[in-house]
Amino acid sequence: LPSLSSIFQMDTTHESYLDLFPLDAIVYLTPDSENVLEDIDPNKVYVLGGLVDESIHKKLTLQRAQGQSLQTARLPIREYMVKSINTKNYHSETLAVNQVFDVLSTYYETRSWPAALKAGVSSGKGYMLPDAVK
Repeated sequence: LPSLSSIFQMDTTHESYLDLFPLDAIVYLTPDSENVLEDIDPNKVYVLGGLVDESIHKKLTLQRAQGQSLQTARLPIREYMVKSINTKNYHSETLAVNQVFDVLSTYYETRSWPAALKAGVSSGKGYMLPDAVK
C-alpha cells in the first residue's frame, strides 16, 4: 500500500477545488448524500468540510455539491453502526473535519469500516458499533 501521505495530499490554496480538479474526479462528502462511500478511490478527490452548524443549514452541503454538478457520498455510519440510547435522544451523522479525516485514514490503513468509524465517530454523536451494545 502507498503511504498515507501519498494518498491524502493536503495543500492550502486560494484556488477553488473546482478549478484544480476535473469535476468527475471530485466526490463531495456530505451526511445528506444518498450514496454510501464503500471504498476510497485513489483516483478521486474527496472534499471534506463545509459547515459547522448542522442545526440551521440542513442539506446545504448537499445542495452546494449538486449545484456544482459533483458526485456526493456519505460515510457508512448507519450501515455499520446502531443508534445508542441516550438521554437527549440525539443522533447525528454530521462529523467535524478532523473526525472525517480520522475515519478515512483509518479505513485506508485497515480496510475496515467498523474500525474506521470507531476511530472517528465519537459516542456523543449517538451511534455505536453493534458489538458495543450491552
